[in-house]
Amino acid sequence: MVLCFGMVLAAEGFNSAIERLVNLVSPGRNPLAGDIKDVAAGAVLVCAIAAAVVGLIIFLPYLLP
Repeated sequence: MVLCFGMVLAAEGFNSAIERLVNLVSPGRNPLAGDIKDVAAGAVLVCAIAAAVVGLIIFLPYLLP
């Protein structure tokens, strides 16, 4: 579970770095820059969903009677 938590935090860090880099390279409005940010945010969402599924697999048997 700790590894899943770390994975989500690492993905958030990469997402923040990518967003700052895109803002540095393309300060104006650019559809491609928006797409890059969306893909990075989507990767964070996938990591968060994977961590939630692992959490459910681990803890759900203890929560159900």
